[in-house]
Amino acid sequence: MSAKTPHPQHPPSQWVRRFAPLIPKAGGGKTWVLDLACGGGRHTRHLLELGYKVLAVDRDVGGLADLEPGPDLEILEIDLEDGGPWPLGERRFHGVVVTNYLHRPLFPALLAAIEEGGVLIYETFARGNERHHGPRNPDFLLNSGELLELVGLPFHIVAFEQGVVERPRTAVVQRICAVKEPAGGDDGATPHPLAPAASNPKSG
Repeated sequence: MSAKTPHPQHPPSQWVRRFAPLIPKAGGGKTWVLDLACGGGRHTRHLLELGYKVLAVDRDVGGLADLEPGPDLEILEIDLEDGGPWPLGERRFHGVVVTNYLHRPLFPALLAAIEEGGVLIYETFARGNERHHGPRNPDFLLNSGELLELVGLPFHIVAFEQGVVERPRTAVVQRICAVKEPAGGDDGATPHPLAPAASNPKSG
């Protein structure tokens, strides 16, 4: 694990703040949530404050140097793009949070790692962002509606947005919140609760 100074902390994404409470709490115990490509740990900290257990994963976890691993927190320094197998094996989570990160080959294993009834919260940059700032490489930018295609069944889409946001800086983003339906379920016929609306991106 890198012994570095923690990154300056930005507030949690409004999208994550809005939908994190939808992650189910395990009866009689805390629920494990995966914070993938966790960066400085802003969402790891937020999820811990909400009472979840968190597995924080990144190729450089120096930004979490002020956090002490324990019963409610695991920190793993892993290169997710080394071409190796999914590093978390058969481990399953009731929630997965990913922001400002895209590596398309991870999606099948990432979605499989979510328990039935679990929640995916994903937000990252999309095509058009190159007009404002990095990333500009199309490998790291979602195409229009691509998150909807990548997630698909058996997930029920609770919310999806794409467009321009102005804070913390102007960017083109795509974001989704989806719940993994049980096998043989009702394909989303039973509505899931919605979190209070936050600021929406401009259409674009």
